[in-house]
Amino acid sequence: MRVLSGIQSSGIPHIGNYFGMMLPALELQEKGETFLFIADYHALTTQPKPEDLRKMVENVAVDLLACGFDPAKAVLFRQSDVPQVTELTWILSTITTVGVLERAHSYKDKIAKGFVPNNGLFTYPVLMAADILIYQSELVPVGKDQKQHLEITRDIAIKFNNLYGDIFTIPEASIKESVAVIPGIDGQKMSKSYDNTIPIFGGKKEVRQRIMSIVTDCKGLEEPKDPDSCNVVALFKLFADENRFRTLRERYRAGNYGYGHAKQELFEAMWEYFAPLRRRREELLGNLDYVRDVIAAGGRKAVAEAEQTMIKVRKAVGLR
Repeated sequence: MRVLSGIQSSGIPHIGNYFGMMLPALELQEKGETFLFIADYHALTTQPKPEDLRKMVENVAVDLLACGFDPAKAVLFRQSDVPQVTELTWILSTITTVGVLERAHSYKDKIAKGFVPNNGLFTYPVLMAADILIYQSELVPVGKDQKQHLEITRDIAIKFNNLYGDIFTIPEASIKESVAVIPGIDGQKMSKSYDNTIPIFGGKKEVRQRIMSIVTDCKGLEEPKDPDSCNVVALFKLFADENRFRTLRERYRAGNYGYGHAKQELFEAMWEYFAPLRRRREELLGNLDYVRDVIAAGGRKAVAEAEQTMIKVRKAVGLR
């Protein structure tokens, strides 16, 4: 089974990245061959400084390896090391209608939140489709917010195959419903774009401050509270065992337990959970040559796979 996943090189990975994409992909790398790319082309839609983008790519690679990605099982590479993906993006764009892109929820949501519209944001689903299809991916771990993009990918692949023959594997989405949408500190979906994230490798003071700023209702310390409508509880569930989670819910309903207490418990649970990963990350930061070698080797493997697909694509559409 071929698994494909990607993460944008736009800052320190957060809880949403970890539970929505990274952990599911980690689990799947034990079941099949995993291709994991750092999406620096996608990151260009926000116009980062060149030196920042290059540094972020390396940092994300360190973070992924610290989280447990195994170069013997997962092909870790930089998206821009595979020029074939932009070639395929153009070819796929010629069979993708404007109407399909106009209906993409992610684009409409970003524009509504004040992002400056650009063609990169608008055609993001086509580049995502190329990322997936060029490696003949069978399974794609995604959050619920990316489900529509995966459906667009499937539609593009089916349309291409109908026009030119069976070239592409039709991918399936892998969505863990328990972590389909992870709330940020403001209650929206956790996203770097909304600046509402809790970083998994942030400093202790920074992480605690972010957790303490999670938006809650205005109920006082003495009042009973609803655990099912609280983002603190939703995040705590990611880190706590069943007994610890049940105890927190009981305290909410009993009263005389404030949101500040719950946030402190969340901080302690999260800090403990990621402690082994922080230690591994420090080791990797002391051996960046190894990290760069992993990325370079992964890029060579990805190029070889991508070129095999592109030979078929070019022939099918009449190029070269």
